[in-house]
Amino acid sequence: MIAGIVLAAGLSARMGRPKQLLDWGGRPLVRHVARQALDSRLDRVLVVISPAIPGLAAALDGLPLTLVAQPDPARGQGSSLALGVAALPPGTQAAMVLLGDQPLIDAALIDRLLAAASTTDHTIVAPLIAGRRANPVLFKARWLPALAALASDQGARGIIAANQPELLLVPVEASAADIDTEEDYRRLRAKG
Repeated sequence: MIAGIVLAAGLSARMGRPKQLLDWGGRPLVRHVARQALDSRLDRVLVVISPAIPGLAAALDGLPLTLVAQPDPARGQGSSLALGVAALPPGTQAAMVLLGDQPLIDAALIDRLLAAASTTDHTIVAPLIAGRRANPVLFKARWLPALAALASDQGARGIIAANQPELLLVPVEASAADIDTEEDYRRLRAKG
């Protein structure tokens, strides 16, 4: 069983409004990202959200996924990821971490990473986009305890940096751009 964990509890400080609820093709951005995960070969999808953002849970209504509440989003991405991992069912073989503000990551890219992970002994799999490691990142089961212990705002970067021999980079043609500002939003909407 391979699960996807969509991190969507951020405070959107640079944006000034909840970016998870931005319109993306007629639906909230968080719903679009969750839909890409659901349309992939992932077996289960969890979305970590902040109950303090009005309308965030409602934006995901009707989708076959699990919501995980992040009561203190100011603690950062690492604590949100830890909550997502803690909510995984026993026997989970791997977790793919997706960011809720990357609208151009699609189900085909997710599936390509899943296929690569199924044929390698590497325990961390990520896309290589324009010569740089990007998200989403798949972590096999051996990393789940370390992910569950995260508490910083850096997410899993430290785990990846300290374990480069475990990392398989899969070259893909895609955009790993995320939305942090109004300018980012306008630019990506023109592409998407």
